[in-house]
Amino acid sequence: MKEITTEELKKRLESGEDLELIDVREDEEVEGGMIPEAKHIRMSEIPEKLAEIDKEKETIFICRSGGRSGRVCEYLEEQGYDVVNMVGGMLEWEGNTKPKSELA
Repeated sequence: MKEITTEELKKRLESGEDLELIDVREDEEVEGGMIPEAKHIRMSEIPEKLAEIDKEKETIFICRSGGRSGRVCEYLEEQGYDVVNMVGGMLEWEGNTKPKSELA
């Protein structure tokens, strides 16, 4: 499984790269703040929302510490998706965050 550190992701976003980010944490967790460029799909909803994930584009998955997003990456990798796990998760993220409610 491919991995990216929080620092590598921050640099790629700051350079203006157009990235697909999906935060798989629960609703109350993302209310505490998520990466503004990320889309929120709870881990439990991933199987029913596969159509919202572009199989042809690299997608970076995020959770609190990297465990849940790692399991999502394993699941999607088996189905042919190009996925990357953000190791360290939001616990190590030092970039911008916003509560989900502010990210209409």
